[in-house]
Amino acid sequence: MKTTTRIGLDIAKQVLQVHGVDEHGVVRIRKTLARAQVLEFFAQLPPCTVGMEACAGAHYWGRELTRLGHTVKLMAAQFVTPYRKRGKNDANDAEAICEAVGRPNMPFVAIKTEEQQAVLMVHRARSLVVANRTAQVNQIRGLLGEFGLTVPQGAASLRTHLPRLLEDAENGLPMLAHEVLAGLLTQLHTLDQDIAQYDAKIRALAQASEPARRLMQVAAIAPQTTTALVASMGDPHVFQSGRNYAASLGLIPRQHSSGGKNRLGAITKQGDRYLRTLLVHGARAYLRVVDKKTDAKSVWARQLKERRHVNVAAVALAARHARIAWAMLARGTEYRTESAPEAAA
Repeated sequence: MKTTTRIGLDIAKQVLQVHGVDEHGVVRIRKTLARAQVLEFFAQLPPCTVGMEACAGAHYWGRELTRLGHTVKLMAAQFVTPYRKRGKNDANDAEAICEAVGRPNMPFVAIKTEEQQAVLMVHRARSLVVANRTAQVNQIRGLLGEFGLTVPQGAASLRTHLPRLLEDAENGLPMLAHEVLAGLLTQLHTLDQDIAQYDAKIRALAQASEPARRLMQVAAIAPQTTTALVASMGDPHVFQSGRNYAASLGLIPRQHSSGGKNRLGAITKQGDRYLRTLLVHGARAYLRVVDKKTDAKSVWARQLKERRHVNVAAVALAARHARIAWAMLARGTEYRTESAPEAAA
């Protein structure tokens, strides 16, 4: 009997679809499994390659199947789609995954550990609270506008102006509206405290992580960025180079080249939007003080800012920081500051 050597596993919350082939590509398994049956089923199979889309729950199943002796490979869903031959359903998705995982040049996603996912959970929870605070601020400003009262944009401005409006007895604000706004202001302070707690937790995580401490040697890479980088990158050797890692974050130009003529457009914006945002914001902060620095990177960034728009310079610097971070994590090295050439200085 032929042994199954490659399996495509389409995962969902309750039902998982299995499609397996042997070394000649002949289909040996087509099966639908309930969630409780998955580990028992794979425990009875000889070690084989299992492919999955990198989606919700994929890292958990990857860790569990790896413990059973299987080789698990995660792929971005966008790379699996071209291998689907017919309409979209679980069986066809599993077949496409099985086909895609066998391609020799397929880029794979590193399986994250429980600790890495826990760190990213802190970041996701903080992002949710920040979004809730922004919605709260906008709602309060909108409610005040209904009574002809305006407050400048931003949470800081609202914290300053709203208490004054609540204390002003001559602004025509009804007592009921006064009570509602006071309650919303209390909720805003609670959200501020939650964000401060998450920030403190992230700083503690950065100090406890040796790779994160090394990354913080790079200017414009703060604890929030370092912890997210270390946790999201996983195994840096999954990426062939720093440019390959920057490309996975969508920080390289989109190409539409043909006939030997290169046409480069805006950045692709693929990959982790949260991490890309952190890197770009850090680069913007760095560009504000770059005129005071004389190292090689600062000279390069200053000259780029003079030639191009500041947004272009910020993205280019973010891509450079991504490459530096990959090199430091992949090689286990410290950050080395280059001296600027005398001609450039």
